[in-house]
Amino acid sequence: MDALFASIDLFFLAISAVKIVLLVFAVILPMVAYSVYAERRFSAIIQDRVGPNRTGIPLTLFGFKKDIQILGIGGLLQPMADGLKFILKEDFTPGHVNKFYYWLAPCLTMVPALLTCAVMPFGSELDLNWFGIAQPIKSVIADLNVGPLYMFAISSLGVYGIVLAGWSSNSKYPFLGGVRSSSQMISYEISLGLSIIPVLMIFGELNLSKMSAYQDANGWLLVPLWGDSAPWSNGWHFGRWLLWIPVCISFVIFTISMFAETNRTPFDLAECETELVAGYHTEYSSMKFALFFLGEYAAMIIGSGLAVTLFLGGWSIPFAPLLSKLTGLQFHFVPGATPLYTGLLHIATFFAKVFGCILFFIWVRWTLPRFRFDQLMALGWKVFFELALVNVILTAGILIWCPLK
Repeated sequence: MDALFASIDLFFLAISAVKIVLLVFAVILPMVAYSVYAERRFSAIIQDRVGPNRTGIPLTLFGFKKDIQILGIGGLLQPMADGLKFILKEDFTPGHVNKFYYWLAPCLTMVPALLTCAVMPFGSELDLNWFGIAQPIKSVIADLNVGPLYMFAISSLGVYGIVLAGWSSNSKYPFLGGVRSSSQMISYEISLGLSIIPVLMIFGELNLSKMSAYQDANGWLLVPLWGDSAPWSNGWHFGRWLLWIPVCISFVIFTISMFAETNRTPFDLAECETELVAGYHTEYSSMKFALFFLGEYAAMIIGSGLAVTLFLGGWSIPFAPLLSKLTGLQFHFVPGATPLYTGLLHIATFFAKVFGCILFFIWVRWTLPRFRFDQLMALGWKVFFELALVNVILTAGILIWCPLK
């Protein structure tokens, strides 16, 4: 037993614990809360209305005569007020539900979305010599060599939470919403998985951190306009640009399938108000409803992070070689020799890209109408499934004809 404890790297455990606390509780959960705020403000702009622009302190709850209205900060405290409201609301459990699965379902929706962020590389290595730490710290909780497989395996568990929510509620509208969501998510998981196979064939590995580092040196997979893949670079390769065609097809399939996987409009058939009241979470209230709400936005953030990592360079800064030449600073990643400011810029770049993808999710929701369910399933099985298979064959043919290495 003593030998077992002696073999445990306490420094690794401490750093991993710090990463978990910072990433999950200081970054992901606040991003979830303020993604809701951003959606409400963005939709207000699209619909030419005000939206949440102020937040008050309800002092009347404590016996005072008047509440305090906080102006001038654009309603940035609204997510805190919403969270407090969910905590203080009555947690009502209907008598006709299957209580064990009724309580289990929200957890099965929220937890997988948070677990998948463990393998997401949100930055390059951080050089912390100034703090007395000689070993560079990787900006990822678990640097697995099977990152995409882990993410798909864990995220696929989220469908159980929705199915159990619909079934355990013992109500017809939640049940229909659960059945719809399960068939929708299972169907689009196939096209979602097939869409990244060409990407994995191009990279030749499954480590997400190495994929980001490769794009930092060779240009983004979707936008190869700088680095060694640029046409004016000595490392330019005709096959690299020919592969841009299947990469674009993969990106389109991946993005649209992600909308279906996260039950976002125009694929929100599982909770459409005009047909199913609220779908699978009709019978939920208080924090249990909040967990479904947070799980949807957390899955949207993680899906955006995966899209950024695979197609948009991950944490790499656009035109980093050119910026380095113009400023004399280092904006690209060099193993073991990346300054601390560069590592922090990489982290900021990654989350800026993720935020841009979230705004795209919001824009689509408030722009496009909802699909019919038969159209939704036909798109997944009759279009994306076949197109993704053809795209895999196309990528293999290009790699055989013009090998990258």
